[in-house]
Amino acid sequence: MKLDLWLILFIIVLIQNPIFGNTRFSKEEYSANFFRAPSIGGEYRKDQFSIHGGYYVTNFDPGITTEFYKVGFGYWFFPTKLNASVEYPSSFYTYLSYGKGLNLEYKNKDTIMYELGYRFMLWQGLSFRFGIILLAANGAASELNPTPGISYSIFF
Repeated sequence: MKLDLWLILFIIVLIQNPIFGNTRFSKEEYSANFFRAPSIGGEYRKDQFSIHGGYYVTNFDPGITTEFYKVGFGYWFFPTKLNASVEYPSSFYTYLSYGKGLNLEYKNKDTIMYELGYRFMLWQGLSFRFGIILLAANGAASELNPTPGISYSIFF
């Protein structure tokens, strides 16, 4: 048991630098978000903080699409270099957003959304996101839902 723990720690030390070493965010980034996370719209990041806005769709029930306008703030953390052929790091993110319901039980309701996820850089500025969102509104049940996304970014 003690030997297993030392072996695991040794392996972590060996892989730590290639995965986590020398990984930094660019100074600035503009993103066009084409699907769900954080919304279909735009995003601007400076250092580790971002703002975003757009149109957000989700399915709390199969086959029923709920729509929102969404704006918010994000924080990016723990950059990792998982794909050696991509210049910019993948990373975790968290968002706190305001949404305005456009249809169904959320029509004209103000919502607060909290999202936690991971962005995997695929190729140059192309990335795939996956996460989870908690949505809350007065007079409606809180919802927890997955948030996949596809984005393309330009870095400065």
